Amino acid sequence: MLSYNPLWHTLVDKNMKKSDLCSVAGISSVTLAKLGKNENVNINIIDRICTALACPIADVVEILPNESETE
Repeated sequence: MLSYNPLWHTLVDKNMKKSDLCSVAGISSVTLAKLGKNENVNINIIDRICTALACPIADVVEILPNESETE
């Protein structure tokens, strides 16, 4: 399971709003909504976000174990 919680923390650290992210990374509000729901997005989007924020991928997304793997 993917979590974009690191992205939201990165935005706070950089004093940015989600709308700022859309502007600097060139992503749509639909993509932003997918990120907010921890849904899958294209790796190219992740690359654009990392480039725009000048940060490593770990500051944007983390992979969490599936619930079935933790039981």
